[in-house]
Amino acid sequence: MGSVSSLANLSVTRQVLADHGLSAKYSLGQNFLVNEAIVAKIVALAELEGADNVLEIGPGIGTLTMALLQNAKHVTSIERDIDLPAVLAETLEPWWDSFTLIQKDALDLQLSDLDGQDAPNKLVANLPYAVAATVVLDYFQRIESLESATVMVQKEVADRMAAEPGTKNYGAYTVKLRLYAQPAGRFPVSPNNFFPPPRVDSAVIRLNRTPVLDAQGKPLDGEVVRAACAMADAAFAAAKRCRTHAKPTSPAAEPAALRWPRICPSCSSGWASTPNDAARRCLLPSS
Repeated sequence: MGSVSSLANLSVTRQVLADHGLSAKYSLGQNFLVNEAIVAKIVALAELEGADNVLEIGPGIGTLTMALLQNAKHVTSIERDIDLPAVLAETLEPWWDSFTLIQKDALDLQLSDLDGQDAPNKLVANLPYAVAATVVLDYFQRIESLESATVMVQKEVADRMAAEPGTKNYGAYTVKLRLYAQPAGRFPVSPNNFFPPPRVDSAVIRLNRTPVLDAQGKPLDGEVVRAACAMADAAFAAAKRCRTHAKPTSPAAEPAALRWPRICPSCSSGWASTPNDAARRCLLPSS
């Protein structure tokens, strides 16, 4: 295999930062990937094709971006750090015609920011860990063209994204994300693959958009899915209050409380053994 990113190297990364008088900014959660084998595994898990339009968050000095540009039609990157555009103009110069940079916080991205270019169909990113969970769910909800997300996140966040009902990591976030996407692969990444090394373990996880279908096999209306998300928040909040203020009457009571709530707290519509079932059978009253 040839080089996928000449930047995925500790000495090169240090030199690029030094040439521009920069260092990693902890306030922005910057940990630069310095292992080319991990970059190659991310690209492989994302299953990029020549027709793909990729959306990336936090390109940094362009380490992953360089590999994405060599395997996709176009890459649009969102970068908050005002010092990095000059670096990217240098490191990504050979692919500049296939690259678009949006200078803003990923949490503030508007759909209008993507006007004038083909709609992105894949999200691939080494995400800032502080916003990773929020951004992934938000983009699946708002960017309907996204077919998949292959993202580097903190291990605990990946555990929540891939959690199964009845496990300790399964909560309202898992339910809401599962209404839009299903986990489709992951691999661990240790701290020594970054500069500077983070204080947590990481994981790359792929999520494939999988619409929830109604009884007739048709995708549910967006309003119904959003209602199910609201139901998940309310139900798990109610379950948490119950665990806080009430002592279980039997050893079996606590595990039951951790499962997907069986009764919709907003409309009492009946039993729902899974989030998909809840979405199909429950419509919150419109306000």
